[in-house]
Amino acid sequence: MRRQNQSSVVEFILLGFSNFPELHERIFGVFLVIYLVTLMGNVIIIIAISLDQRLHIPMYLFLQNLSVVEVCFSAAIMPEMLVVLSTKRTTISFVACFAQMYCIILFGGTECFLLGAMAYDRFAAICHPLNYPMIMNKMVFVKLVMFSWVSGIMVATVPTTWVFSFPFCGPNEINHISCETPAVLELVCEDTFLFEIYSFAGTFLIILVPFLLILLSYTRILFAILKMPSTTGRQKAFSTCASHLTSVTLFYGTGSMTYLQPKSSYSPETKKLISLAYSLLTPLFNPLIYSLRNNEMKRALMKLWGRKGLHIVWLA
Repeated sequence: MRRQNQSSVVEFILLGFSNFPELHERIFGVFLVIYLVTLMGNVIIIIAISLDQRLHIPMYLFLQNLSVVEVCFSAAIMPEMLVVLSTKRTTISFVACFAQMYCIILFGGTECFLLGAMAYDRFAAICHPLNYPMIMNKMVFVKLVMFSWVSGIMVATVPTTWVFSFPFCGPNEINHISCETPAVLELVCEDTFLFEIYSFAGTFLIILVPFLLILLSYTRILFAILKMPSTTGRQKAFSTCASHLTSVTLFYGTGSMTYLQPKSSYSPETKKLISLAYSLLTPLFNPLIYSLRNNEMKRALMKLWGRKGLHIVWLA
């Protein structure tokens, strides 16, 4: 674990919410509930889509992949945060910090690309309904999913390896809730100018480009919705698009505020709140936004609940 001839730091201290020790029990309770609800909501979606053959179409399979990402993204951050809040152990090993940073970038990057793919899928379905089966065929779907996951792996490998190749020879207190790149970078005792240029360019490509493509897709979708003859149909479609855009804006907006400004002027407490928005709230809200407003998904969930009820009756 020791960084031979490069660093005297073998572990880090996660400060988290150490400035508010009197609130640790309450914060722990709130975060635990949110984490459990997040896991339950996303796992239910994964199972429901897996069991219902009618949902084995791109729209829902994209959603299933998104739920997998949300589960993994939450698991990369929340357990360690809960341990810090509930015990006096606030240290995290060098290797564990490396692994956490890698997972945060991996699943965060994968989610960026998946959200872009989902917006493209909706654009094709609403704006080109007759050609949709050809535009979004099985091969295109597989390529988009594979591209999202492989891109996530690639964008996580380079910055994480680069950051932990720097020497850490000074303080080892990370004034953040997790080992995110900007927070760890502040402890490096070497010039990080080149990395910051790379980080800015990479963040622009990974976050802002997909976000702009999503906005373009939904702009086209909204124009198509306005041409619908049915007022009820327009209201329903507009409501769904507005919900999706809210989720996307929350994730991309807060993510860019963190990663486009590695050494930003935000206070440490503000950075923590921004980080909570995309690491805690987005995984919690996405199952509600993308699923419970969809009739097919509601029927699949009711069907799953019916199976569970019958199983309980049979056991009784």
